[in-house]
This record gives sequence, C-alpha cells and structure tokens, in this order.
Amino acid sequence: MADTKTLIEQAYAAFNKRDIDGALALMAEDVRWPRASEGGEVVGKKEIRAYWTRQWSEFDPAVKPLEITEEDGGKTHVKVHQLVRSLQGDVLSDSEVLHVFTVKGGHIAAMDIGDEAGESAGPSAAFAHRS
Repeated sequence: MADTKTLIEQAYAAFNKRDIDGALALMAEDVRWPRASEGGEVVGKKEIRAYWTRQWSEFDPAVKPLEITEEDGGKTHVKVHQLVRSLQGDVLSDSEVLHVFTVKGGHIAAMDIGDEAGESAGPSAAFAHRS
C-alpha cells in the first residue's frame, strides 16, 4: 500500500502544481479519467492533457488527499478536500469528494469520482457554476 499511497500523493501534488508531465508520468498509457467539469471521461494521456488544459483555463481547482484506503478488488479510495475557484479567485466549490483509483503495474490505470463511472456520468456538482 505504501507504493500506491506514494504514487497517488505524487499525482495530486503534480496536479496542484499544474505539472501535467509529472502527473502523466505516473499513469498508464491507456489511463481512464473522469471529466469532472464536463461529464463523461477521457482515455489516454493525450486526452487528459487536453482536458486539464481546458479545465485550468476556466477554473482553478486544488485537490488535497485527506485519507487513502485500499479496498477489495484492487481499488484505492481517496477522500479529498476539493477547492474550486474561479480564475478571479472566487470560491465556486469547497467540499469533500471521493476519488477511486485503480493502480496496475505501478501506474494509475483509472480514476473515478465516487461511485460514478463511464460516459454517462454528468459534470461534478463542484463545477455547476460554469459560465
């Protein structure tokens, strides 16, 4: 679990620093990732790069892991404090959210938000203030 915990902590740190290359280096080539601000999901590092670049041009999200627990079935649950600000600094959302990671071969293979999964999932409530 220590390796998975470190991997996940490094991914959050890279995301919060806007270090896309550092975060993507921790992920599998065919990683599956939710588009929390848009709904649905992206697959692959190229699509994650494009999604995060769009997201960061509209919002200023910061996500801090509070608790990391390994669950049955190879899943790792991460309770996070998620603070989403407008680019002008206004708080749009300040909440705790559950992220569920799948790690394979020492890389992040997938991340889901709570129990949401798949293309049908809509945008997260944290991004309801989209203009």
